[in-house]
Parts: sequence; C-alpha cells; structure tokens
Amino acid sequence: MRAPKLLPWIARKAGISDVLALKLWRRAAGESETRCGCCDSSDYYAGTLRRFIDLVEDESGVVIAEPTAGARTNWIWRHQERISQLNGVALLDLCRLWQSSWSNSLPAQKKTA
Repeated sequence: MRAPKLLPWIARKAGISDVLALKLWRRAAGESETRCGCCDSSDYYAGTLRRFIDLVEDESGVVIAEPTAGARTNWIWRHQERISQLNGVALLDLCRLWQSSWSNSLPAQKKTA
C-alpha cells in the first residue's frame, strides 16, 4: 500500500520528520495486515490509519485526534467476529470430512433401473 498524501501533514502537526512518519506508517500497515489478514479491505485501511495516529501520538506526545470512547475498542469486536466466523468454517470443514469418510467407508451401491 502506498503512503497517503496526508502523511506529511500529520508529521508536521506532530513535529516529527517525514522519514519517521513513513516508518511509522509501514509499521502500522504491517500490524494491520497481520490483524486483518488481508491488505485490500476498508477495515485494513481504517485500522492502519488509526494505528498510525496512535504511533505518531506515542512518538511525539502530541494529540492528533481525540477518539471517541468506543473507537479504540471497535477493532476488538470486529476481530471477535472474524474469529467466530473461522469457528464456523472449521466446523463446516469437519462435517464435510466426516461425510466423505462415511460415504467412502460404505460399499458402493448398485443402481437398479
């Protein structure tokens, strides 16, 4: 993902160099990709931007954006939803495996017409 054009403005507002801002952006992008599992969704981009602002605020001590109370915990709910969907996929795969094993263990039936 290319760095957004907003990056130098945030860097100047926080009082950090553009090089450091780019390093922080790449770190945020890597963490967001690990969390989302992909790099082309809106969740990925929003998570990257939020994590980047958090990293800039930690580095500079300047508050860039005042998040609402729930904004910092929304990613937890989205992550929990993805985990619960994975459990369903695993159960479906297990049922398919059981069904194929069961059908393979039965003798083949002859069709009578």
